[in-house]
Amino acid sequence: MAQHVQDRVYADSTTNPAEFWNRQAKNVHWHKQPSRAFERTNKTLVKSGVTHDHWSWFPGGKISTAYNCVDRHVLNGNGNNVAICWDSPVTGLKEQYTYKQLLQEVETLAGVLREEGVKKGDVVLIYMPMIPAALFAMLAIARLGAIHAVVFGGFSSAALAQRIDASRPRAIMTASCGIEGNKPPMGYKRLIEEAVQKSKFKPEKTIVWEREQLRWDPIVKENGQRNWQRLVRSAKMRGLKADAVPVNSDDGLYIIYTSGTTGLPKGVVRTAGGHAVGLNFSIKYLFGIHGPGDVMFTASDIGWVVGHSYIVYAPLLAGATTVLFEGKPIGTPDASTFWRIVEEYKVTTMFTAPTALRAIRRDDGDNEFFEKLYGERGGLRSLRALFLAGERSEPSIVEMYQMLLKKHCADGAVVVDNWWSSESGSPISGIALSAAAGVDFASKQRDRPLPIKPGSAGKAMPGFDVRVVDDEGNEVKRGQMGNIVMGIPLAPTAFTTLWEDEERFYRSYLKRFNGKWIDTGDAGMIDKDGYISIMARADDVINVAAHRFSTGAIEQAITSHPDIAEAAVVGIPDQLKGHLPFAFITLSTHHHPHPAVPDDALFREVQKLVREQIGAIASLGGIIQGKGMIPKTRSGKTLRRVLRELIENATHDEMDKEVAIPSTIEDKEAVEVARAKVKEYFRVRGRDLHKATEARAKL
Repeated sequence: MAQHVQDRVYADSTTNPAEFWNRQAKNVHWHKQPSRAFERTNKTLVKSGVTHDHWSWFPGGKISTAYNCVDRHVLNGNGNNVAICWDSPVTGLKEQYTYKQLLQEVETLAGVLREEGVKKGDVVLIYMPMIPAALFAMLAIARLGAIHAVVFGGFSSAALAQRIDASRPRAIMTASCGIEGNKPPMGYKRLIEEAVQKSKFKPEKTIVWEREQLRWDPIVKENGQRNWQRLVRSAKMRGLKADAVPVNSDDGLYIIYTSGTTGLPKGVVRTAGGHAVGLNFSIKYLFGIHGPGDVMFTASDIGWVVGHSYIVYAPLLAGATTVLFEGKPIGTPDASTFWRIVEEYKVTTMFTAPTALRAIRRDDGDNEFFEKLYGERGGLRSLRALFLAGERSEPSIVEMYQMLLKKHCADGAVVVDNWWSSESGSPISGIALSAAAGVDFASKQRDRPLPIKPGSAGKAMPGFDVRVVDDEGNEVKRGQMGNIVMGIPLAPTAFTTLWEDEERFYRSYLKRFNGKWIDTGDAGMIDKDGYISIMARADDVINVAAHRFSTGAIEQAITSHPDIAEAAVVGIPDQLKGHLPFAFITLSTHHHPHPAVPDDALFREVQKLVREQIGAIASLGGIIQGKGMIPKTRSGKTLRRVLRELIENATHDEMDKEVAIPSTIEDKEAVEVARAKVKEYFRVRGRDLHKATEARAKL
């Protein structure tokens, strides 16, 4: 059988990496051409004296990301193409900007920032809702050769203060309020002012975009506060603009802080040259977005890496249209909102998190909106692909939407699970929609993609050498679970260090395997065909009687039950087996039962599925059912550690003990709902978890 083009491209990228990436580098504009594709060096840590591998992409090159995203499209005659479609169901507002209009906004705002003291190499912190001004800010900062650090709008003042101290920004760019879902506007004034007060470092300026829904007033000039709109109006009247400032290829473009679910947030640094080349490649190769006429709808937030890469930079690098959405998958106004966006803007590629689709499934279990309202009238025919990332996509979700896409969307439309992180900057694995772009970048051929394997995140992307190793760093056999690691160097989009903290970079990613591998912190396997399955975070692997099981695999078995919409599995101590898997489940029924303890019939059915798909040794120690009790980060990751702490506290009769809750949590109320459900469960089942569940485990 002939080798698939995706496999051929990957082999080319691994056997001839310099030639491969030099070829991709020709597809962006360089103010000064790089001398070569990459350079490997060593770095010696000052404190520990450890020497480790280091690498940089496109040394000697000078580039402007803002110029590549905006100016070059206008200069190439595409200025009248739509760059941004803003859709805000929470305010009822919509706006569109062509590339020509985007250039005018960005070059003017860059001129304003320059007058306010921002220069090349400075950091500017952005704390914004999902409005066009936030994109203008990112591009204007990049235009000056400065570095932006976007913090999710709505983070607490303490979390914001932590990031101010870490990045030491020259200025803060913010808005008067954010609006989440169907909740009232949330004022940013108090959050910003408290954060500045708490932080040791004091930014010189705070530039405020006033929203009509809730104003900041009064803006206190003595505190360095400035009215964004007034500054821009003045600049436009004076004809103030700023040209693009090229930076060295390995200079920073932005800092993004990891979610903090596994410790203090880390400042991931993205370098300008590798980022532009790698993203420009990935959006064509993987996502099938080639330029004018293609529309990308990424249902995320600019506070997360997904938003940086595929709301802002990648679509604009390609000259395509990006949809900027200020809303939620449900409640703004209902579970049809995503499908309205697809129809209204003729979206060709959509990107969201499995969490969003689970929420839609809970509210619209029969897919009435997708099928009856939009599908049957042909409103979704433009959609060629639905990409999923952020959390592991259970096969039931993939299979359901694959069926719906086949029936109502473009011919050959596919659901593609892909895996990546803040550190990687672009997908580490996936199924390429236009693999021919890896051979001939000008090709717009959308190949028949590799087969989709539900539960798998596809195959490794060019530039990412993905392996599975045991705890000693030795590779394991195909199909065996272990630690997911990557060889050095990583792909051009990926980080090469942490912001001003090389020691932590080494400790967090290289030390565990003595500098041989980059440790992703994920656990999973690679099958005989090269498909990667990410099963859990490494610290979510459960050790049951010396057998290692991933939470993801057990959750997959549980959610194969037709009545279960979502599951979160944690490991809890057990005197006999070391640990037992324990599940929190949400039912898919509209009228969710109230008792925390499911009936014996449901428990028996779920236990049967786990035993059939995983093995009897993985039998559940218990199930708690409830609604709104599975806490998540704002980027959609399940906070299993919080649930594990609640259960462990209960086994020690400390149910009211405080648990560590990261600042990135979406809804703190979910923790209290979970706590109440745990209390109810133990009130019914007794304090000794092992004895209380032993009989049911035999069902």
